[in-house]
Amino acid sequence: MKRVIAIANHKGGVGKTTSVSALGVCLSALGRRVLLVDLDPQGNLSQSLSVPHSGRTIYEALREGRDLPQVQIREGVWVCPSSIDLVSMDLELSGLPRREYRLRDLLSPLEYDYILLDCPPGLGLLTINALSASGEVIVPLTPEALPAKGLGTLLDVVRKVEEGLNPDLHLGGILITRYNRRKINRIVEETLRETFGSKVFQTKIRENVDIAEAPLQGTDILSYSPKSPGAKDYRDLALEVDSKWE
Repeated sequence: MKRVIAIANHKGGVGKTTSVSALGVCLSALGRRVLLVDLDPQGNLSQSLSVPHSGRTIYEALREGRDLPQVQIREGVWVCPSSIDLVSMDLELSGLPRREYRLRDLLSPLEYDYILLDCPPGLGLLTINALSASGEVIVPLTPEALPAKGLGTLLDVVRKVEEGLNPDLHLGGILITRYNRRKINRIVEETLRETFGSKVFQTKIRENVDIAEAPLQGTDILSYSPKSPGAKDYRDLALEVDSKWE
């Protein structure tokens, strides 16, 4: 049974796209077949992995309700590319049947071990589609005051989607990213673990320049700097996520 995981946070700059890319590649290194879906109109995931496409993107697939493009970028990893046209998707989806389930219908027949959804910053219909299509949501979060305070808003949306659209949805975990030894980082981590317990991943993604440099080279952290702390952290995260395989 495939696991569909939304990587979501309405705050930008918390490592969503980096985590989708790195986690997907590290899961493939464990022998899993992985599809990465770029739902952000900015297309950062597609650009950072140098994904070629012939013109068809997630935008056309959602609008038409058919033929999800899947571009293989390395052994075990495929990407569904984004498009700037997604900026109008909320408006276009609002008048379509099953508007909250357009993505779910596209993903249902696909045969992968993991499908990771790179959600846009915001809580519009694209994010609702991702949550409606997923069995779980992973929330990347920088351990600072403002991102932590915004966590409740996202979890409220997850709860409403679970109650009204997708009873299978649950919080898969909170992922601490860009971690260092500053006092505020330690305080926020302690607070998160006291509040959410085992829902906070044991693995933390340490602040590491290689993680920022890899997308600039059009590749993932495992290919760019396999011995870096960032690569090690995402390998550990992949093992932790995969240990929950059912």
